[in-house]
Amino acid sequence: MWPRLHPSSLLERGRTLVDSQRGRAIRRNPHLRLGGGIVCLLAIVSIVGPVITPYDPSAQALEARLQGPSVAHPLGTDALGRDVATRLVYGARISLALALVATTVRLVIGTTIGLIAGYGGGVVDAIVMRVVDIQLAFPGLVLALVIAGVLGPSLTNVIIALSVVGWATYARVVRGSVLSVKDRAYVESARLYGTPRRRIARRHLLPTILNPVLVLATLNLGTVVLAAAGLSFLGLGAQPPTAEWGTMIADGRTYLRSAPWLITVPGVAIAVTVIAFNLLGDGLRDVLDPDHLEDRERRRT
Repeated sequence: MWPRLHPSSLLERGRTLVDSQRGRAIRRNPHLRLGGGIVCLLAIVSIVGPVITPYDPSAQALEARLQGPSVAHPLGTDALGRDVATRLVYGARISLALALVATTVRLVIGTTIGLIAGYGGGVVDAIVMRVVDIQLAFPGLVLALVIAGVLGPSLTNVIIALSVVGWATYARVVRGSVLSVKDRAYVESARLYGTPRRRIARRHLLPTILNPVLVLATLNLGTVVLAAAGLSFLGLGAQPPTAEWGTMIADGRTYLRSAPWLITVPGVAIAVTVIAFNLLGDGLRDVLDPDHLEDRERRRT
């Protein structure tokens, strides 16, 4: 006789198995570990760095202008004698904060609109998706330039411009995920039982879209860092003397030959940050995708 197991015990065992598989995937995923490590290091530097740095990022010291890397200034000084390493650390704080805020706004707006379109269906879905198609028809960076140019140069307007540009991608992804599960048996049962739509969306639909939205948001963080730096480089974002990576590149482009570190240092910081978020997003996709997990386990066995 086979032992009889309570359904809750079977569910608990299934969850334990999935958690163990994900734990092994995390430990064996080099992209997730490398990208996560770099992102954690950047976060620590942006939080702790401004507290321990001995220089003011905006304080000018003209007698020390355009000095190369040294013990006193590990990454040199700029045209106004400001320490490049200090400005790089403060720039990390601004760039990461911009990326987090803009991505969060994108995620909230896009997820809400995608849920309404996917679960509502009919005329609502048709109207919303036509708006999404129109928004996606415009090149993202060009549209962000137009919005930031109309609103005026400031960090707040950069966040608004990047948020307006990026929400449509989340809406499309969420709508597709909702359409794939809204007609399943457990959703139909909840609907027939009289469960309110908000409760169905919160308890049955949101858990199914968390994984793809989380992966998309992680990948978008690097894109937003790059786009924000580009807008600041063009004079539409952070304004001098604010220490921001795009502004640092814009200020240093005049001294490309005589002081190449002024462009190299923030450029490398932007590249490393974008690569780190891309690696982290790829690793999360590999870990959170159940089909990918099953295929990986099947290949190993």
